[in-house]
Amino acid sequence: MSRPPLPPFTAETAAQKARLAEDAWNSRDPERVSLAYTEDSIWRNRAEFISGRGEIVDFLKRKWARELDYRLIKEVWTWNENRIAVRFAYEWRDDSGHWFRSYGNENWEFDDAGLMRRRVASINDLPITESERKYHWPLGRRPDDHPGLSDLGL
Repeated sequence: MSRPPLPPFTAETAAQKARLAEDAWNSRDPERVSLAYTEDSIWRNRAEFISGRGEIVDFLKRKWARELDYRLIKEVWTWNENRIAVRFAYEWRDDSGHWFRSYGNENWEFDDAGLMRRRVASINDLPITESERKYHWPLGRRPDDHPGLSDLGL
């Protein structure tokens, strides 16, 4: 199975890869998201260590059961050969209606087929009020004309 764009990455293909990842995560479909990773992909997400697609699916199901109305924006920080570093921010609410903006960085490493074999994510949550939200598109893919992180001052 191949998942273009493939390494080695350029500025253009790294940005494409980041947008494809953003689109998949905004679908909130754990099975769809898991297909971008190798069968034995290794993750660190905050302080949780995850190994393989099955654990990725389980993790994402738990995540999106807790993080409601999830909307994400990713932006490439840098890239080289088969690695991409991104920064991101996502907004979500809990089941009590409290809103958060979660900020983070991810380091990605890909195999030759363009599947991610390693993902290391560091994330911090900031409580926000509903009036401080910046992401208002309908759930799903971020519209092409919606500002990115830098445009939003994030």
